[in-house]
Amino acid sequence: LSLAVVVVEGLWSSGAVITAKHALEQGREVFAVPGSILSKSSEGPNRLLKEGASPALDANDILEALNLTHIAQQLEARQTLPENPIEAQLLELLSYEPRHVDEIRRQTRLPVDQVTSTLALMELKGMVRQVGGMQYVLAREGGVVYRID
Repeated sequence: LSLAVVVVEGLWSSGAVITAKHALEQGREVFAVPGSILSKSSEGPNRLLKEGASPALDANDILEALNLTHIAQQLEARQTLPENPIEAQLLELLSYEPRHVDEIRRQTRLPVDQVTSTLALMELKGMVRQVGGMQYVLAREGGVVYRID
């Protein structure tokens, strides 16, 4: 189960509000984004606010209420620095879109054995992931690119 539910829009009888009520029964935090009193689609969140839901004016409201403000800092601390120029070059080339080893080799002009062995080590470090078919992507927590010149 999630820590909280955020209702952005919905009638009072909508699925979003029903979900929020179930969340309350489960002891979960309920947030609502206030909307125009003239908009029917704001009826759900506005009534939830009136009944005690926490207002969510921006993402920080939710992060602070759930004591998650340090998540970004923790993720940044987990970033792995490249240990050599080849790792740095591969990190710069890769993205969250799968890229085949042959394409990586062509673009870097490195020998295929050097590319594959470096990618394997980077995968062990959590910097990249192989997604099948000899295709690689940046690992979600390793997405920051650092340069070594």
